[in-house]
Amino acid sequence: MVNILVAEDDVNLNRLVCACLDSAGYAATGCADGAEALEKLAEKHFDMIISDIMMPHADGFALAAAVRTSDKTVPVLFMTALSDMPSKQRGYRLGIDDYLVKPFETEELLLRVQALLRRANISRSKKLELGNLVMDEEEHTAYLDGEELPLTVREFDILFRLLSFPKKTFTRAKLMEDLWEYDSAATSRTVDVYMAKLREKTAACNGFEIVTVHGLGYKAVLK
Repeated sequence: MVNILVAEDDVNLNRLVCACLDSAGYAATGCADGAEALEKLAEKHFDMIISDIMMPHADGFALAAAVRTSDKTVPVLFMTALSDMPSKQRGYRLGIDDYLVKPFETEELLLRVQALLRRANISRSKKLELGNLVMDEEEHTAYLDGEELPLTVREFDILFRLLSFPKKTFTRAKLMEDLWEYDSAATSRTVDVYMAKLREKTAACNGFEIVTVHGLGYKAVLK
C-alpha cells in the first residue's frame, strides 16, 4: 500500500483529497499544518507528501525544507492557491517535485500523483529506459541504440538525475549543490556548459529533450 501524507489546513479540502486518494487505492493520512506533518513523518514512513503552502504554525515551505534535509527522494507536491512565479521558484528551489494550483480537478491530482510515484520508482530502481536510451546507475553506463554512449561521470549523473524526474525543474544551484558538492570552481556557467555537452551527445535520443526553464534551470521533457 502506498502511503501519502496530506498537509492542508482547510478541513473540507483535506477530507476531499484524502477520500479521493483512498478511493484510488492509496492510504492517505491528513494533517492540519507543517508542524503536524513533521510529527507524522517521524512516526511513520510515507511514500509521498502533498502539502498546501499557506498553513499555520509551519507552512509548506518550512515543511519542504525540513523534509529535504533528511530525505532527498520522497516526492513532494504543492497544492496551493499561490500561482505567482516567485512562490513556484521558491518551492522548486527547496526541492519540491510538482506544483498544483487551486482550484483543481481531482482527476488532475490523481494523474500528478501517479506520475510522481512512477518517477520515484524509476529513481529507486537505479535503471531507466527512455526511447532508444538505456541507463544503469549501478554500472554507470549508458547505451544509445545498443552502442555505449561516452559520458563522463558527471555528465552521467546530471542526465540520470534529470531523466529520473521528467518535467521536474532542477535549478542550477541545486544541481551544483548535489553534484559538484564542495568544488569551489564550479559556477552556474559550469552547469550550462555541461548541459550543452549533454544536448550534443544525446541529440539522437528519441525519448526526451533537455529544456531550459528560463530564470530557474533545466528539466527533461519526455517525447
